[in-house]
Amino acid sequence: MEQENQRAIVVYAEGSPNPNTVKYVLNFPLVENMQVEYASIEEAKNCPLAVGLFKEFPFVQSVFIASNFISLTKDEKTEWFEHNGPIRAFIRNHFQDEKPLFLEAIQQEIEEKEKEEEVKHDSEIDAKIKAILNDYVRPAVESDGGNISYDSFNNGVVKVILQGACSGCPSSTQTLKHGIENLLKRMLPEVEEVVAVNG
Repeated sequence: MEQENQRAIVVYAEGSPNPNTVKYVLNFPLVENMQVEYASIEEAKNCPLAVGLFKEFPFVQSVFIASNFISLTKDEKTEWFEHNGPIRAFIRNHFQDEKPLFLEAIQQEIEEKEKEEEVKHDSEIDAKIKAILNDYVRPAVESDGGNISYDSFNNGVVKVILQGACSGCPSSTQTLKHGIENLLKRMLPEVEEVVAVNG
């Protein structure tokens, strides 16, 4: 545990295809096999880091946390270059001060969601779509500071949820239509269209 406390915490900023979103990458994993996104302080009440980011930087409109990065989406008026340094310092200090990422309540929430997922029995097509998204699409989307989640499949239409840098990104429609839709159609003849439920 002592070595853990002494590690250097590195935070660096990466641009994303969405000009309003920057990805802040850390040199250690934040979460495993999950992603969370908050659009307000109220939504973020179980995540002290997200609450702090909303309070300290009022131009932040959403906080997305996955694997080893945090994607922040800003309003249209603010320029990133003025704030990247202070945001990086804020995130680094949060972990240097050994503050928790989540309060205990969210852990229970995550475990309950996982149990619900286990109870759900996917059809064969659901399972295939999820596997394709996880293996071929998610790694590329995560490298851009976002995430794509499977929502449903009905009458040839695959519905997905876009998060982080992908949500509201000008190029996400093109990626969805020309990249993801073409890939799924090629691999699964049942798929006719891919749409974002929040796009």
